[in-house]
Amino acid sequence: MPANQEKLSKYEKIEGFVRGFKLSSLTYKRIMQLLHEEMNSGLSKTTNHMADIKMFPTFVRSLPDGTEKGKYLALDLGGTNFRVLMVELNGKDVDIQSKTYLIPQRIMLGTGTQLFDHIADCICKFVNTHDIMGEKLPLGFTFSFPCKQEGLATARLSKWTKGFRCEGVVGEDLCILLHEALKRKGNIDVEVVAIINDAVGTLMSTAHSDRNCEIGLILGTGCNACYMENLEHVGLWDGEIRNPKQVIVNTEWGAFGDNGCLDFIRTEYDRELDTFSINPGKQILEKMISGMYMGEIVRLVLERLTMEGLLFSGVDRECELFVRGRFYTKYVSEIESDHDEFFRNTKQALDELGLEGYSSEDCKIVKYVCTLISARAAFLSAAGLATLINKINKPNMTIAVDGSLYRFHPRFHNLMCLKMKELVRPGLKFQLQLSHDGSGKGAALVAAVATRLRDSKEISVDC
Repeated sequence: MPANQEKLSKYEKIEGFVRGFKLSSLTYKRIMQLLHEEMNSGLSKTTNHMADIKMFPTFVRSLPDGTEKGKYLALDLGGTNFRVLMVELNGKDVDIQSKTYLIPQRIMLGTGTQLFDHIADCICKFVNTHDIMGEKLPLGFTFSFPCKQEGLATARLSKWTKGFRCEGVVGEDLCILLHEALKRKGNIDVEVVAIINDAVGTLMSTAHSDRNCEIGLILGTGCNACYMENLEHVGLWDGEIRNPKQVIVNTEWGAFGDNGCLDFIRTEYDRELDTFSINPGKQILEKMISGMYMGEIVRLVLERLTMEGLLFSGVDRECELFVRGRFYTKYVSEIESDHDEFFRNTKQALDELGLEGYSSEDCKIVKYVCTLISARAAFLSAAGLATLINKINKPNMTIAVDGSLYRFHPRFHNLMCLKMKELVRPGLKFQLQLSHDGSGKGAALVAAVATRLRDSKEISVDC
């Protein structure tokens, strides 16, 4: 058989193993319709208990107006790192000092008491370092896990995600757990005035300088979105109906598909990843988009192609390509940054995985697999945003975006914009804007807005 025909059949075989990642525009429109239906189900009081997308009202009802002033503490817990920040606001000027602390895996998988004692210890160190021990500062807490809010400073954990499994936290009031841990430290006096997630913080941070911002999106370890909704559409709302008649809704759309409605687009690799995850059957959309899982999907495809003899001829089966979780999502971003035939980043990633004797053709195939999987993730994210933009239906919208996947992937922004132009209703304009320190600055801004509203008696502390 001529070499070119042999190569053609090889690439046709490869295509057979990856074509499930290539979804049509019609399919993305069907996904949008399903998402719209699921979101409405989550917003309704009668169907929320059955809905996978919980659409939690956050009790954040006002955006920053630029008059916020003062010094605030902010906490940011959303993954393996935890940050403590001191944020000083003076109108549009913002000064941020912060310190990042590691959350060891033994604490991520330990007890709630261990987790909150660790957080309190970090706060104590920070307060001492910055010599603010004697000051009682309002505190905004960004807690980026699914929560049921009962007030601006009252939230109960619904479930753990992103690798956390601390016992004794689900269903508990997080602010009480934090206050109890701070009491055990004995010498820290703070007032938790707001608890939010990173999507809300991202929205608030960008809204500080852009009044058209009403959507926040996180594309990092996890995937989630929030948006400003009219109170009349929020069946779950049982607070006061007074101006402003709006509230930021935390969609928790990472759980979209948990009921099986996305099974028609899931590949064998998605199913295998889910089977071996710590939460099988949960966070189905998140597992097709977020940074926690993207690298593993790529690895599973590369492993399959290798086993089929289509990639890495003669590879040592003991190399780390065959180890679950070893192909990091950062490799995907780095590999897709290769723009010539030298494949410098791709080769570095393959070297780190212990692969030897690979060819330039192997590098080309690896990059192709990465582009397919990241494009699907970007297009799914775009479909989600287009659903929200069409729902809000305002002529000009800014979407605040944050997260390591969006920040560091070289094509994610452009891919999303490309697909959104196709899916957003004609006549509606939008822009994606990278949010600056949404989890820190955003938490402080929510605390500042809550304090401003409370002090001016425009509205109760629960917004």
